Amino acid sequence: MDTFLTGLLYIAMLAVLVTLGFGVFNMYKSDDKSRSRSNKLMRLRVVLQFAAVMLIVAIFLVKENLGG
Repeated sequence: MDTFLTGLLYIAMLAVLVTLGFGVFNMYKSDDKSRSRSNKLMRLRVVLQFAAVMLIVAIFLVKENLGG
């Protein structure tokens, strides 16, 4: 269970990094939808960061309950 959650955490952190990269790349574009896309990417990044933090909490709880 612990390795499964750790794998999910790595996936979540990678997703946050990719979303952040898209957001930085989007700042250099100057089309009409750039501002809207930037806001959507920021919201997605916040949700992904929340999921990553919840996975960290879950890993700590599993380790504490298993006595490891």
